[in-house]
Amino acid sequence: GDSILEPLCFPESPAGGGGGGAAGAEPLLCLLCAESVGPRDRDVLLRHVLLQHRLVIADVKLIADLPKYLLYWKGRFLEQPLTDFCSVIKTNSTGPVEKQEEYFLLCDILPEDRLLREKLQQKRLEEILEQQQKERDDSSFQRLCMFCSEEFTGNRSSLLNHMAREHSFSIGLPDNIVYCNEFLDALQSKLDNLQCLYCEKTFRDKTTLKDHMRKKAHRRINAGNREYDRFYVINYLELGKTWEEVQSEDDRDLVDDEDDDWSDWRAHPVCAVCLFCDQQSETMDKIYTHMQEAHGFDLHRLRTDLNLKFYQQVKLVNFIRREIHQSRCYGCQERFGCRAEVLEHIVAAGHVMKLPETSAWDQPQYYFPTYENDALLCTLTDSDGESGGTDRSEDVPVIAEDISNLHTLKQTSVLKQLLRNRSSCS
Repeated sequence: GDSILEPLCFPESPAGGGGGGAAGAEPLLCLLCAESVGPRDRDVLLRHVLLQHRLVIADVKLIADLPKYLLYWKGRFLEQPLTDFCSVIKTNSTGPVEKQEEYFLLCDILPEDRLLREKLQQKRLEEILEQQQKERDDSSFQRLCMFCSEEFTGNRSSLLNHMAREHSFSIGLPDNIVYCNEFLDALQSKLDNLQCLYCEKTFRDKTTLKDHMRKKAHRRINAGNREYDRFYVINYLELGKTWEEVQSEDDRDLVDDEDDDWSDWRAHPVCAVCLFCDQQSETMDKIYTHMQEAHGFDLHRLRTDLNLKFYQQVKLVNFIRREIHQSRCYGCQERFGCRAEVLEHIVAAGHVMKLPETSAWDQPQYYFPTYENDALLCTLTDSDGESGGTDRSEDVPVIAEDISNLHTLKQTSVLKQLLRNRSSCS
């Protein structure tokens, strides 16, 4: 019977799945009896409902607010029998009847369960967006770099970009991070305990630790450490997607210099991908030239002709990426059956350089990158800046701006589109 239940084992992520700031104070209630446990004892409760009630809750780690989820189903199970909602799994189904056991599976195949999970996810996203907005507006940020003695004040992005640029240590774009101070506290604590941030081994002194992280190219965080999940906005945007996808924007080989000082780290370029095909290049001039020669798209000309500021360019790139991903012409909004068809139409109809009204793309929802590791966004410059757009020593790869109308952002949240896409693919 154990083999049948094996795929339903408890998740390995820490208790309180779904992330957020400080752990919630609400107790976790058993759905079928008076048993309850503390908010950090999730696995204890899951073990209880499995052993005592033969009930398995699928994908617990993807439930944004477990206490509210349990409370909802506790009420529903009082109204109707368990079998009205749960799939029944029989163990030893080919054996004698007396040795067969029935287990119950509660999962999002049930429309009611799926809707509940999506509502909890959307509510959590709204909370996270509000928290992220507070951090964007926070001008009281003050912190020392973990790898040198330089102090940074004003905004978190200055420190994060300094660590990425000067020490080749990047935890992602500032706009991807939430609960930044808690994140940095967790990393600082590991270093204070002489623990490598990547392999998490402990060393006898700081010099040995630094030497290890440099020689082993361990100047990054551990992709298997689930405690970092709650610090990435993407975990609240799309059900089932973890920060490991975000980590891919930073996982690249590093130069192995001989100097032991932290400042010896150098950032390597990342590949930028064409807006219209799979062509990519580490040289930004080449990718701009490719788009102009192969597709007739001149981003520099659009920037100059329309006098686009930095954040308008960010939104325009994200808009074009989103439209093409959804097989829709960004110029005339006509939808096609696949990506190849819309690209063929854009060229044939002469819509490559045709943009819709500014109001169609200059919207808060397009602050969010369509692709989390879109290196093209890091090359954009202000229209009154240098024309080349390749001097990254001065440009800071920050995709953030004060958003005065947070209500609009919530209403046009990418979560709704993501959930629609997920529904249509399932």
